[in-house]
This record gives sequence, structure tokens and C-alpha cells, in this order.
Amino acid sequence: MTSHLNWGLPLAAWLLSPVILGIINRVKAFFGGRKGPSLWQPYYDLFKLLRKGSVYSRSTSGILRAAPAVILACMAVCTAILPWGAFRAPVSFVGDVVLLAYLLGLARFATVLAALDTGSSFEGMGASREVQYAALAEPSFFLGMLVLVLHSGFQGLSGILSGVSANTGHGGNLLLLLVAGSWFVLLLTENSRIPIDDPNTHLELTMIHEVMVLDYSGPDLAYILYAAALKLWIFSTLIVNLIFPLHSLPWWSQIPTFLLGMALVAVLVGVVESILARLRLLQIPKILIGSATLSLIALIVKWMG
Repeated sequence: MTSHLNWGLPLAAWLLSPVILGIINRVKAFFGGRKGPSLWQPYYDLFKLLRKGSVYSRSTSGILRAAPAVILACMAVCTAILPWGAFRAPVSFVGDVVLLAYLLGLARFATVLAALDTGSSFEGMGASREVQYAALAEPSFFLGMLVLVLHSGFQGLSGILSGVSANTGHGGNLLLLLVAGSWFVLLLTENSRIPIDDPNTHLELTMIHEVMVLDYSGPDLAYILYAAALKLWIFSTLIVNLIFPLHSLPWWSQIPTFLLGMALVAVLVGVVESILARLRLLQIPKILIGSATLSLIALIVKWMG
């Protein structure tokens, strides 16, 4: 594929990622018997925040002001590492999976550091929970990626996802389903969705991500919300590339199939949030360990096969 088509992948993420949040909200409204907000409501919210001014506490330093830009930059670069089927990522090299993981970790570090910079006990509590659950969630990502590396024979993300899509025989479908299930739990965790966290809650004692960004307003909050939409797009892209055989489809049908898959992942997230309640904090580590176990089972199946 030509380079301009490859650069269309991150451009689509930058333009369409808020739509995923709109689809989730509409699905939740459907289950609640409500009409719900427009699909474009996330865009309206972002534009409204961009027109406002930011307010900073006198007790904070430049860390709080710099963190939103760092988080958004990390998410934007991550979208340039993600391929769609046969469309290679514009930034692709051997070991780019490690860069993807470290950029996500850097964004989390900036969020946690900014939360601690406020000196708020509530935000510090949320930062502590964020770090704890992130440490339990990372094995799911790396174990799943190790399975895909062994299954595809590639060490770059573009080669890995195109290889697993074109080579699903010999138990490959089972491996991909196990990894996709593990990564779906990872998606819910990393994006602070129910049953791990509630993005709409306002009870500081049980909040995780939202409590860390309570001090943000105006454009800074817009950057945080937009980065959250990009992060949801990133994890949804990984799952869609596993479930849909994009590489085996004609190139002209891969883009609409990919977008359909992204919409279906958003619908699934909305359904999960509508039928499940938020877990108690002590139950979340069990879910994350179970998620890592799915990837571990896939790894054992691959080695034994």
C-alpha cells in the first residue's frame, strides 16, 4: 500500500475516535430506555472545553500543566504504530510493540504524577489504584503479544497482526480468541470502563481514573478526554485485528470492515456496561489475574502445539 494510505490510519483515529464514545453512550441509553445523546456529543464536549479557560491551583507546579500535552502526544504517536490488516502502520519496525507499551506507560506515568502534584489525598488514592491495576494488567498485554509473535513469526506489530490474520489454521482461531478475550478485559481496565471503573461516577472513594483528573478544566480537560478516546481506539484496533481476518480480504473492503469491527467493539463495551455493575475494588485484581491467565493458557497451547 502507498504511504499516503498508511498515514490515513492515524488520521482516521484522530478524527473518528470520539465516535466510539458516542456509540457506547447510545448503547447504554438504549438499555436504559432513553433516547441518549447524539453520536457527535463527544465532539461538542471537546469543542466546548476548548473555548473555556483553564484554572490552576496555586499549590501545583508545571507538572500539572504539562501532563495533558504529554498524555495526548503519547496517544497520538501510538496510533501511528497501529496497522489495519494489510495496511502497514506508518511507523513500523522490529520491536515497535515495546514502544507501544512504553508510550502507554509514559502516559499513565504523566497522569499519576500530575495527580500527585495536586497534593490531594483523593487524587493520590486514585493514583495508587491506577498503578496497582496497571501492574496487574500488563502481563495480559505482554503474554498475549508473545503468543502472537510465536504464532505469526514476526516481531513488528504490522507483521504480527497481518501474520495472525492470514495464518489462523492449526488451532490459530482458539489462540486468537483467548488473546482477544484477555485483551478485552485489558481494554475495560486501561480505559476505566465498567466493571473495573465507572467513567461517569463522582464518588471519590471508589473512583480510579476520573479522580486523578478532577483538577483539570478547559483545554487541559479536553486534551485528557480526547486522549482517552484515542486510547480506547488503540485497544479496540488490536482486538479488531485479531477477530476479523482483514488481511485475507480485498484491500478495498478492509477499511469498511475494520470500521464495522470498531463499531461492534464499542457496542460490546456498551452492552457490558449496561448489564454489569461496578466491581468492588478487592475483586478487580482477581479479574485482571484471570485475564492474564487466558493469555498464559494461549501461550501454553501454542508451545504444546
